[in-house]
Amino acid sequence: MKSIGILGAGNIGQAFASALAKNGIGATIVNSRGPETLAALVRELGPGITAGAREEVASKDIVLVAINWSKLPGALAGLPDFAGRIVIDANNSIEGPLFKPAELSGRTSSEVFGGLVPGARVVKAFNHLQPHLLSGDPRAEGGRRVLFYSGDDAAAKAEVRALIDRLGFSGIDLGPLAIGARLVQFPGGPLPALNLVHFA
Repeated sequence: MKSIGILGAGNIGQAFASALAKNGIGATIVNSRGPETLAALVRELGPGITAGAREEVASKDIVLVAINWSKLPGALAGLPDFAGRIVIDANNSIEGPLFKPAELSGRTSSEVFGGLVPGARVVKAFNHLQPHLLSGDPRAEGGRRVLFYSGDDAAAKAEVRALIDRLGFSGIDLGPLAIGARLVQFPGGPLPALNLVHFA
């Protein structure tokens, strides 16, 4: 199993870590305040989830990034080139308390994000479900809850799809980032917060 890092310990980062832990998948998580401030969280999440330094987390094979939009540039600044590793864009270009959309100048949020993670193979995923659904039972309604993903690298998408499957969700490929990222970005896309269940 490839190593997993989680940059951001907010609602989405915690929900993703919880889903991993429930399925026996290890990961290292970090926030902006340092690993020592995550001691209670990692105890709550259970075995397999540890806290680490930013550079350690960013060095993993697969790195999920879920950070408040305005803090993304600072959080990613100075990290080494990702050198072809997979970076999952789980960010939304909006944040509280006013929930004012960020100015993207006609680009998708994933295009903006991609410029902050040089060398990464970016896959957009894990941002459209509400956190309690991401961390909850994906089979609660009798089928498998849907998770959308998109990206420009087929091999990277296949690895993220395999992770989605291992977590018990049903992955739906929305195609390249130019299409898929626009469909799931919040605000603006038609798919955020859509709770779909796949029956097969």
